Amino acid sequence: METGFRKWIITFTVIISAIIELIDTTIVNVSINTMSGNLAASLEDTAWVITSYAIANVIVIPMTSFLAEKIGRKQYYIGSIILFTVTSAMCGLSSSLWELVAFRFLQGLGGGALLSTSQAILFETFPPKDRALASGIFALGVIIGPSIGPVMGGYIVDNASWPWIFFVNIPIGFMATVLCIRYLRPSKPSRDGKPIDWTGIGLLSVGVGSLQVVLERGETDDWFSANYISVLTALSALCLTVFVWWELRVRFPVVNLKVLKSATLSVSAVLTFILGFGLFSAIYVFPLFAQRTLGYSAFQTGLMIMPGVLMGAAISPFLGKMMQKGLRPQWLVIAGFGLTAIFNFRMSESSLSSGSVDFALPLIFRALGAALLIVPLTALAVSELQPRDIPQGAALNNMMRQMGGSFGIALINTYIAHRAANNRNSLVTHITATDLPTQDRLRLASARFVSTGSTVYDAGRRALAALEATVARQTFLMSYMDAFLLLALLNACCIPLVMTTIRKKKAAAQGAAAAPAVKIEVEAH
Repeated sequence: METGFRKWIITFTVIISAIIELIDTTIVNVSINTMSGNLAASLEDTAWVITSYAIANVIVIPMTSFLAEKIGRKQYYIGSIILFTVTSAMCGLSSSLWELVAFRFLQGLGGGALLSTSQAILFETFPPKDRALASGIFALGVIIGPSIGPVMGGYIVDNASWPWIFFVNIPIGFMATVLCIRYLRPSKPSRDGKPIDWTGIGLLSVGVGSLQVVLERGETDDWFSANYISVLTALSALCLTVFVWWELRVRFPVVNLKVLKSATLSVSAVLTFILGFGLFSAIYVFPLFAQRTLGYSAFQTGLMIMPGVLMGAAISPFLGKMMQKGLRPQWLVIAGFGLTAIFNFRMSESSLSSGSVDFALPLIFRALGAALLIVPLTALAVSELQPRDIPQGAALNNMMRQMGGSFGIALINTYIAHRAANNRNSLVTHITATDLPTQDRLRLASARFVSTGSTVYDAGRRALAALEATVARQTFLMSYMDAFLLLALLNACCIPLVMTTIRKKKAAAQGAAAAPAVKIEVEAH
């Protein structure tokens, strides 16, 4: 626990570190086309720049508690910042695709450690009675990071070159390293002689890594039509099953799954998974809709998202304060899922004439909903844990949010692809050579092209191409609207789940509670 200037400089440092890690989960997405051209690689191969970072993130996050204990939290945290910063520089200096992919994987190993360790340090910096406030502050990074990434990426790609999306991390990483060396309390590595759980590390790395590859690459390669997807799915299921059995059996596990005996943590982890599913899916679908269907640039799309993000970030600390004063997290979580459902439902009613004015209020609902979910669920996840178990609980909860995001993007991408096929079939059945509206549309388009200098033959071809473009645009519109409606239903269905799992209890020992007077129970039915 810290006080005064040291407390707030540590808070600033860990939040900045968490933000840059989360920014890098999305900043690359808008520059894939540019990278592909500059590195003379296909788009499918260039996508491994995103996949490798995600794999490393998900592998290292659940191990952060173990590694911090073995190395010493301060040393591990500073080492992770340095690894993240140095590999960011190497990513920007990469001259080939696979060199970039390798450095992105190493960057992900450093970045994954920043998220959970930042949260654990933040909780230890604040007294137990203020941990709900700490959760509100930590939510700043979780809300701002993924949302600001595409904005920064779009601006950098439009005004500089793609290596700068990595170079911008260098001054921030350097500053965070200096502040951590100066202000973090020394921590000693464990000298208890406990053996390292190499079996657990291997099973976790192979199992989670294989699962992440399946989720990231499944839609691109038509899922189980690709043999390697089938093999990795089976390998992931086997390794993760054995991993759970092994970690519950071994004396000194790399991931202490026994903390999940806390009903509060277990239910929070499930809700956090759903939060990640909805949060990352929405921030994935909206830019696709805005850019592919309505013609907005990546930077313009980011500017539409930013006002809501800033509002969500601004209220997060106040939500923590309100929880400390006795506001039930149940109502915040219900309101969060409700606002997120409203955002997705409003978006599902969009049309090709919709614009930034139509999206302003729904995007504010999305960001406020995210804040109302992240703050209480972050606090509740560790509310019943002993101080020694908080880093492990925080790591598992963060992993569930990341995995929820991976599942969400993979499944919503597949859903959009299937709906696009169905919607296109529905549209083209009405476009035939004998359909009078179709004939009229083609005749008017041909006449317009002839009037601009095209031959009759070229005008006919251009008219058909224009009709195809209209069908494609309408197909994508309908498919994105279907996706938003699905996400709205998912979030709405979470409300009764919350009402039956989160109940107010009398305050236990105040020092053990992250959100006073609150716990989660799984009710027996």
